[in-house]
Amino acid sequence: MKRKLLSLVLSAGLVASSLTSLAGCGKATGEIKIWVAENVVEFTKTQVAAFQQANPEYSGYTIIVEPVGEGDAATNMITDVEAGADIYGFPQDQLSRLVAARAITPIGDTDAAWVAEQNDAGAVGAAKVGDVTYAYPITSDNGYFLYYDSSVVSDPSTLEGIVADCEKAGKSFYMEINSGWYQPAFFFGDNGCTLTYETDSTGAFTSCDSNYASDAGVIALKNIIALHKSPAFVNGSSISNATNVGAIVDGTWDSGAAKDLFGDNYAAAKLPTVGGVQLSGFGGFKLLGVKPQTDKDRLEACKAIAKYLSSAEVQLARYDEVGWGPSNITAQQSDKVTSDAALSALGQQLAFTIPQGQYPGDYWSLATALGDSILAGDYDNSSDAELLQVLQDFQDTCNSYAQ
Repeated sequence: MKRKLLSLVLSAGLVASSLTSLAGCGKATGEIKIWVAENVVEFTKTQVAAFQQANPEYSGYTIIVEPVGEGDAATNMITDVEAGADIYGFPQDQLSRLVAARAITPIGDTDAAWVAEQNDAGAVGAAKVGDVTYAYPITSDNGYFLYYDSSVVSDPSTLEGIVADCEKAGKSFYMEINSGWYQPAFFFGDNGCTLTYETDSTGAFTSCDSNYASDAGVIALKNIIALHKSPAFVNGSSISNATNVGAIVDGTWDSGAAKDLFGDNYAAAKLPTVGGVQLSGFGGFKLLGVKPQTDKDRLEACKAIAKYLSSAEVQLARYDEVGWGPSNITAQQSDKVTSDAALSALGQQLAFTIPQGQYPGDYWSLATALGDSILAGDYDNSSDAELLQVLQDFQDTCNSYAQ
């Protein structure tokens, strides 16, 4: 037995010695800078160290991890590509801007096939511009769904039923209808309406694809108006600021507050149908991008690190550390993720959403104004023809932002 243990120790020592020798022989040197959100900086440092230990051919690189939020990272990269990070996290709605600024490089056919195989369809689509894959998905967890009190809502599958249950119990149903983020839930998806923008190589908006001014659009607008008329309805989307809640449309970022509020009656589900049509909306994803590199070896090192940080194992570890919902299919099927009610509900909802692309700043103000008019009761007694004109004006204004 002692002889066997000694053999194992010697073998381990030889392996360690071999890794050290390989590391010493590695010709790749230099500095690689990574930008990630502040709450995953230490996690990323640990993962990068594990990567270099397992891949000694890259141990010659000094890897620096800095705290830069996803939204800021994209803006900083576009402002000064050369000074930007080699690898950086960003939300999918920034991808077109990064491509236009040449601040991100395509990941190549081999890694693109790997991304498509490993991740859910929404995340795969979010990582592309046209047919080209530019990024490595790391989350599928930015979107909205339904939290509800199971002692109040008997069946979360229809909006009509949810609102009726809340009215009967004297509870509130919360949804933020004067928001360009939540409002499209009534228009997109099975309802058949679209509102998306195309950009040119400079990032300028060149066209708007919208058919809000349609029979389908009128139905969607009437459904929002009907919701606003319910005595149970309250405009809002933050469960931390809500009271007397029976149900609320919110996101994973408020799962802790939802659990605290509902206690044993805590439940979550995808958004309901209304009039038989599934509510849709936007889905959001976090991605890792790699800056274009002139050195081929450095580029391959950056891609290898980004690929590792987006792997199933690391996505699960990141979920354990900070609760980010995985985009990786294998990670999504783990018991710890499937037992997470909020992530499970969001995963079901994302199947009905579109990735949020780029939208002009004025779009968000316009959507707020439309919602504010609904909340003020301006359209409570409007005819279908009058509502169609409201949507035509809305659509024409959206189109004007791309001219």
